Formats: sequence, structure tokens, C-alpha cells
Amino acid sequence: MTTKLRLPAPLDELTLPALLARNAAEHADLPALSWREGAGWSTLSWSDVRREVAVLASGYAALGVERGEHVLLMMGNRPEHWLTDLALVHLGAVPVTVYGTSAPEQIAHIARHSRARFAVIEGARELARWEPLLDDPEVPLERLVVAEAAEAGSHRTYGSLHASGARPHRSEAFEKASREIRPEDPLTVVYTSGTTGDPKGVRLTHRNIMLQAVRLDRRVDLPEHAEHVCYLPFAHIAERVLGIYLPLLRAAHVRLCADPAAVAAAVRELHPVQFFGVPRVWEKLAASVRAVLGRLPEEQRRAIEAANDLARSRAAHRERGEEVPAALEASYAVAKDRVLDPLLSLAGLDRLVWTASATAPMPIDVVRFWAGWGVTIMDAWGLTETSGVCTVNSPDGFRLGSVGRPIEGLELRLGADGEIFMRGETVFGGYLLPDGSVESACDGEGWFATGDIGRFDEDGFLWLTDRKKELIITSNGKNVSPALVENTVKEHPLIGQALVHGDGRSYLVALLVLDPELAPAWAAAHGIETATPAELAAHPAVREEVARAVEAANTRLNRTEQIKRHRLLAEEWSPESGELTPSLKLRRRVIREKYGALIEGLYEEPYEAS
Repeated sequence: MTTKLRLPAPLDELTLPALLARNAAEHADLPALSWREGAGWSTLSWSDVRREVAVLASGYAALGVERGEHVLLMMGNRPEHWLTDLALVHLGAVPVTVYGTSAPEQIAHIARHSRARFAVIEGARELARWEPLLDDPEVPLERLVVAEAAEAGSHRTYGSLHASGARPHRSEAFEKASREIRPEDPLTVVYTSGTTGDPKGVRLTHRNIMLQAVRLDRRVDLPEHAEHVCYLPFAHIAERVLGIYLPLLRAAHVRLCADPAAVAAAVRELHPVQFFGVPRVWEKLAASVRAVLGRLPEEQRRAIEAANDLARSRAAHRERGEEVPAALEASYAVAKDRVLDPLLSLAGLDRLVWTASATAPMPIDVVRFWAGWGVTIMDAWGLTETSGVCTVNSPDGFRLGSVGRPIEGLELRLGADGEIFMRGETVFGGYLLPDGSVESACDGEGWFATGDIGRFDEDGFLWLTDRKKELIITSNGKNVSPALVENTVKEHPLIGQALVHGDGRSYLVALLVLDPELAPAWAAAHGIETATPAELAAHPAVREEVARAVEAANTRLNRTEQIKRHRLLAEEWSPESGELTPSLKLRRRVIREKYGALIEGLYEEPYEAS
């Protein structure tokens, strides 16, 4: 496993440019960045990356980008995005990535709030949303740089900017600007994804991020220079840490996956040793595996289930900190080699050393499902405001279903209502204000209120309950965690997504969405001919099975948490249709507004409590 690489400066003085300079000097020929081109991959080494970053930094300086100013980026996970981000940092400018699914009014808010003069965007799809801002008197935006030259029109292209930066006399200015970067300088501003209200700008410094990266690295043991499949948006703190900052620290290899929908294909090809997925990604992967299993002969399914039982038993011993009995370890090794790994290999998951999740509560049935394949998902928890991870499970200490224990340098405490408070050097300095100043969000003693509700167990592991703002308070004053209820009903394979409603009401109702992969497989197994999602949602047998799933979930919930009425929907929620954030969390307000009439209809008939 990994031996930690030499830091080019004391941790308190470390900056991102110092890490890139070290990598170019000490790991020059190692692969740093790869992206798909045609049927193959194009790759830059660490020496190539620093040379490209120097050229681009000079090009952006020639464009007029100045130290300290914000530059907006809206591109997919492509080399122009990754390299531009580093180039701006080396100038002392502050890259701000905007989610590609953002609506025009959200883009306008961020452009106005950040006071950015420049934006670097991908192509025609982005131009339609950005060009009107150039004529908006309330938005200071002056210039657009377009990555796809054929779509640029009259705007500056990335290629021409790169060419202007390649002039030799500009390299000296790049080196000087890089040396002037200080740990207290802003490294990025990350705008929260906006589950409620307008996004807030979270300013993070080099020191915030360097401390986060080093401390997280100490908790995660990986082979040296391991590959990372980079597919989540760079507007999310998780991918910024995992796809930019940690690879700089580790001199690791980033594989860019421009289309998030193609990540499963990329994993099948690359067989990575590490993989991070938000809960919805792990849910969908599990659904795909279950769909395949459902089509296998019964004898093969029984062999797989026996192997799953061995893997879960082994994981339970490790979870309790016990030595795995020799006989169990030997049986598991055989099952892994003969049953599990050949199947995992088909999905590219057979070489995994570290698997993780974060951003929302992970359904425990999904965690247990993957444990049965020898894949222990190390759930973590963190916020944009805390530079990423606050607590993490690790192979030497984990509890499935928890989000682990605090990383080094962070203090956590619980408020009277269970809200988690935190302080430490990775907590941000404050929210960006429209005048460019920063407003602290911590109290006089340095504590930041996270808005998450949780509890600690006797071994110091943190268990999340829900978001404070999302807790449902019924008309009789009872508090209900919607995530708990939703995850319980989603354990049935037919149900892919769920939203529970009941704030100020006497009982809960739910909107349920069919799983687009498992629902057709279930229907085929029950003699229902292939149908559209809408036809499946309306089919009496499907509706009866979903009703039984709700009843079964209710038996595991207390009276206040039980779902009294529900409505089954056919169309999956997504960031594009607006019901999910780009990191695949529910936008509850949006869903409640969009389906307001349906929700109200569930309350129209009087409910007689039994």
C-alpha cells in the first residue's frame, strides 16, 4: 500500500502550486491526466501538465485575468476544465465551477454575486444561457472563452488562448505568480447546490484544502499513484477534492469521464482500485446487479447467495474489530476467487481496495448488499463549508450505516436537538458577499452549525439522522426523519426513488418512483409483457406490489413515521428535470411544488386512524 509522498513544504505553508512543481520534478513521467479521444485515451504526464498549466496561465493573464478575481467555469469533466482550474490557481485567480445543469437565473445569480468578468464555457448548449448575461447591466461579465472552437462564433476560443500563452517570454511571469501564492489565499469558491434558496458562495483557502487532503490521505490507504475515475461535477466539493486536490497530493492518475452516464462503462474498462459514488450511484449499480441476478439459473443464484453470506459474515467480524476466524477466511477466499470476483470483473469492480460514498444518508440495505460482494463502502460525511470530509469510515475502523469518526484536527459536538456543530482549520472562513468580502458563519467560539442531525455511538462513530431543515414536524408536534422513511420503503426493488411529505399534517404521504432498471425485470418475472414506464406504473399487479412494499416498510416504522397514502409515478427524477441537485440529492421544495396537486389529493379524503 501507499507510502506517503514527500511534502514540498510544511503542512501549514503548503499550496497547490508547490505540489504541482514537486510532481513535475519528482514524478515527471508518471501519468497525471487522461481523457477519452475516439476509441482510446490521451494522457498527459505530470511534467506535461505543468507545462500546459504554465501556457494556459500565461494565456489567461494576457486575456486580462488578474490575481484575486473570480473566473467562472462551466464545462464537463474534460481536460480544458481541469487544466484551466489549475492555471487560474497559479495566477492567483479563483476558479468557480458552475453546475452544467444550472438554469439561466441560477447562472445569472452566481455571475452577479461573484462579480466575475470572465467565464470559460464548453459549447453551444452553454452559450445559449451565458450570452444574454453579456448585455445584462446588473452582471459584470465581459468575456466568454469557449472550449469547442466550432461553436464559439465571435467569442474567444480556448485554442487561441492557449496559443497566445505559448510565447516564451511569458513563462517568467507564470513562475513569479506561482511563487507568490500564500496558504491563506483563496483557492476556490464553491457555490452550494441550492436544495433551498439561492446558492451560497463558500470560499476555501489553500490551507483549508491542503489540510483536508493530507488528513484524509492519512485515513485512506491506497496503492501509490492509484487511478481515480473522475465523473462527478467539479462544482461539487467531493470531486474537487477527489479529482483535483488529492491527485495533486498523491501524484495520482485522473481519468476524466466526460459523460456521467458512461461511468459504468469506464469502470468496466479500467477496473479501478478506488471508486467514489454518491448514494444514488451505488443504488443504481446495485439495481443493475440485482437485475442480472434475477435472470440467472436458480443453481447459480444459490451459489452466489452462499458466497454473499460468507462475505457479509466476514465483514461483520471486521466491523466489530474481531479477527476473522481462519475457517471463515479460507471459505471466503475460495468463494471470492471462484464466485464473486468473476462476476465483479464483468462490472470492473474486482480490483477495488477503497470504495466510498457521501453527500446523503446511504440506505443500509444497499450497504449490506455490497458487503455481500466483499465491497465495503466506507461512508463519509462532510460539507462544502468544511472543505469536504469531516468524518470517515476506514478499513481499520468502520460501522456499516454510520459515517465514521472525525478526521484529525476537527472537533464535533451535538446541540440539544442533535444538530452537529464543528470547528477546526478545515472549516471555511465564511460565505462570500456580493461586495467581495466574507461573512463568518461560525459563532464566537468558532463553532459552525452544520444543519445535520446525528448521534454518536459508544465507539465514537457518527450516525446521521437527517437535515435539520428537512425534518418533518407533524401537526401533533412529532419529528420525523424523511430520509429514514424513504430509505426504508426504497428497500423494495420496484421502488427507485421516494419523497415523504407531512409537515404540519396529521399523517405522512409519499410520492414513489419506479426503478427504471428493476421494474421491467420484475414485470417480466411476473408474466407482465414489456411496457412503458407509464404502463407499468398503472398496471394493477405493479400497484398491488408497491402497496405491499409500503405496508411492509410501515411494519418497521413507528406510528408517526408510517406512510398512510402514496402515489406511484413513472418518470425518474433527475437533475435535468429539476427534482434532483447535480449531486443527486432530492430538491424537496421543487418536487413539492411540481407535484403539489398530487400531494394535496392524497390528503383530500379523510384518513381514519386505526
